Amino acid sequence: MATATDRVVGFGLVAFSLVLFVYYTLWIIVLPFIDSDHGIHRYFLPREYAVIIPVVAGLLLLLFIGVFIMVVMWKSRKPAKKLD
Repeated sequence: MATATDRVVGFGLVAFSLVLFVYYTLWIIVLPFIDSDHGIHRYFLPREYAVIIPVVAGLLLLLFIGVFIMVVMWKSRKPAKKLD
């Protein structure tokens, strides 16, 4: 059974993910149909960042996964036997 702290952290992660998803969806799907002089464009980054940010995030994710695997393999290696 999850503790109260686990539930609060889980709720926070889900809420953050939902806000991020709604923001990105509005930015990519809805914003192109709104006039460029409308005030809502102040709250969004330029459109080229819609590609740059996910690519950089994906590369960082791959980097961290690679480093994690390297550290786990390095710590779990067995010392080589000496041949006398």
